[in-house]
Amino acid sequence: MRFDLPDDKKLVHETRIPIRWGDMDAMGHVNNTIYFRYLEIVRVEWLESLGHPPNPDGTGPVIVNAFCNFHRQLAYPGEILARHYVSNPGRSSFDTWITLERVDEPGVIVAAGGATTVWQDAALKKSVPLPDWLRDRLS
Repeated sequence: MRFDLPDDKKLVHETRIPIRWGDMDAMGHVNNTIYFRYLEIVRVEWLESLGHPPNPDGTGPVIVNAFCNFHRQLAYPGEILARHYVSNPGRSSFDTWITLERVDEPGVIVAAGGATTVWQDAALKKSVPLPDWLRDRLS
């Protein structure tokens, strides 16, 4: 099953991620689980750039689903350009979308993924409304 990224999304962050030797598996390419790590890196870096890193004791993001479409294999050495997009802000959730491409092959998407993110109160273990500062960034 393949999930398509929507046309109606907002670019909010870009970062570069090195492909490490240890990211590869016995098949000689980046292991599929590592792609999810790349998606996590760019999501967390985006929140940190807003001055709101994840806070396990307060309120913050929780991923309730995640997907990744693998278009091409990645292998060491190299560097990835990750572009992070957002869409569909609701009362307590929003969608994130991320594209990955090799820096030395601009415009060629090697993987695209996303997640539904719910804002939660860690102590209550339940969703809470998106904070105004975040809603402003999502709009």
